Amino acid sequence: MEARYKKKQFDVHVSDFATKVAAAGGLPVQLPYESTGRDLIDRLDGLLISGGQDVDPVRWGGDPVDACDIDPLRDEYEIALIRDALDAGIPMLGICRGMQILNVALGGTLVPDLPTQELHHQQPGQPVEEETHTVQFLTGSTMFNIYGRTANVNSLHHQAVDTVGTGLTVTGWAPDGVVEAIEYGDEPVVGVQWHPEWRHKDAIFDWFIDQAAADLGGRRGVA
Repeated sequence: MEARYKKKQFDVHVSDFATKVAAAGGLPVQLPYESTGRDLIDRLDGLLISGGQDVDPVRWGGDPVDACDIDPLRDEYEIALIRDALDAGIPMLGICRGMQILNVALGGTLVPDLPTQELHHQQPGQPVEEETHTVQFLTGSTMFNIYGRTANVNSLHHQAVDTVGTGLTVTGWAPDGVVEAIEYGDEPVVGVQWHPEWRHKDAIFDWFIDQAAADLGGRRGVA
């Protein structure tokens, strides 16, 4: 990068999220931090919160010493966005960090660093699409309706949901008991700990777009 640009800010997006949303029939909209509030939410059919950095432990009562690769501005932005989306009742999908920040937005806590004795959730040395463990789903849950009893998933995280936030239910677990899916009551709001955007095929995007299309209400896309 040229020296004259080094002090400038850039919005960077992982394109696979938009690619999978579009492939499922949605119209993806990438949001900068300046896009906020209910006026924004009222223009959307659904909200996808993507993966990324750790959530700042200050946000969930963790030890600040555990802070690693954090973006407090992103935390603030996404928590506000999530709360507005919940108030508006639009469908929401949280992926990896997105699931964790959903939990934090509702008062939940996180495991700051998972042990690796039984199952290494960061799958070191493996391709990002490699499905390294199974997830078992709660009978009757949205996750169960999408995947059935179990699914094989990829795994690229070192933190996880610990205490669940208000209104959330754990509906998916890894073999070692790590939380892999959460849902918000009977609302079309779910979080998954794996990365469906990097799997060869994941039905969660079809579910998400179907839910968004069910309540168009004059809105115009999913973000």
